[in-house]
Amino acid sequence: MKNIGFVPLRIGSKSIPKKNIKLWNGKPLLFWVCYALEKSKSIHEFYVASDSKEIDEIFSSFGFKKGRIFSRSPINAKDTSSSESVLLEFLKSMNFNDDHVICFCQSTSPYLESQDIDKAIELLKKPEYDSILSVTKFFRFIWGAEGIPINYNLYNRPRRQEMGEFFLENGAIYISNANRILSSKNRISGKVGYHIMDDEDSIELDEPNDWLFSEQTFPKDSSSTHFSKKTKLFISDIDGTLTDGGMYYSQNGEVYKKFNTRDGMGFELLRKNGIKTALITSEDSKINKERAQKLSVDFLYQKKRNKLKADVILELVDELNLNINEVAYIGDDINCIEALQKVGKKACPSDANTKVKAVEGIIVLSKKGGEGCVREFIDDHILAR
Repeated sequence: MKNIGFVPLRIGSKSIPKKNIKLWNGKPLLFWVCYALEKSKSIHEFYVASDSKEIDEIFSSFGFKKGRIFSRSPINAKDTSSSESVLLEFLKSMNFNDDHVICFCQSTSPYLESQDIDKAIELLKKPEYDSILSVTKFFRFIWGAEGIPINYNLYNRPRRQEMGEFFLENGAIYISNANRILSSKNRISGKVGYHIMDDEDSIELDEPNDWLFSEQTFPKDSSSTHFSKKTKLFISDIDGTLTDGGMYYSQNGEVYKKFNTRDGMGFELLRKNGIKTALITSEDSKINKERAQKLSVDFLYQKKRNKLKADVILELVDELNLNINEVAYIGDDINCIEALQKVGKKACPSDANTKVKAVEGIIVLSKKGGEGCVREFIDDHILAR
């Protein structure tokens, strides 16, 4: 099987002039979906269907190794042209067959991530599906033009959790094989499976208000390629963060550390919200192990000085099939800096090292290490609504 990405682009747009090359969070809109296809482990190559030298030059400037340009004909680049028309033009010009899976993506879905593409393509391997569509779960009461509710009984209004399962097409991913698309003349057909995406990843930029809302509500750092997304993995340093950094010795030489019970409740709250947890420390201590067990954390790493290197955070992110931007990290000293620079949400205690406090985008909390700073980070920045 060879997996081919396809993105229809054109320079004209009625609702948002030249939207495909308009800057969104610091980069042309077309960049984001192309970046997801480039980083996908499943996509072998991808094509942008372009009708403009301006688009060609901007696309080429990013140097995508998997990216190619397909010059769409003028007849399939009009305001009235359908996306199917250019998709069929593309497929007819290529020597594709049933061994070619086509992943059709739209530039108006900039929150699309490479993991979504990989999971959707993997889903197509199931024998019960002919095509895959990306959706988001939908919990709304729908009314028709005749003043009649469509998906619930007016006189027996269900609670949200009692509603049947409804799904909203989000426009990000459509997957089928080449011959099926050519025969059906449609991007998807047959038995369709769903790849479910989060609400915040399903925003489509079709109107000017969509553009403004998305940039303000779910911003993106233009110097990186990571979105401010929902936290799915929470990682904390131990000494100086969960503790006050002190080492207490008894007359018998026993070592003690002081932890804060409020931080402990924070880990329980994370667990209840489905967020994975981990502790990473440069020490190897029985006390740390016992505290990790008490907190019921999912992962404990000890004797790790470089906390970002492949055998710690990056490996864990890969194991859990996450984006590094779905990770929150709190630490207090210089061996935490590299990790803090990469994750989606970052924080440090008020008494952290000055170099840690200088990390771009870091939240300097009001509480010190061992005095509830971890709970403050969880309550005010991870679980806050």
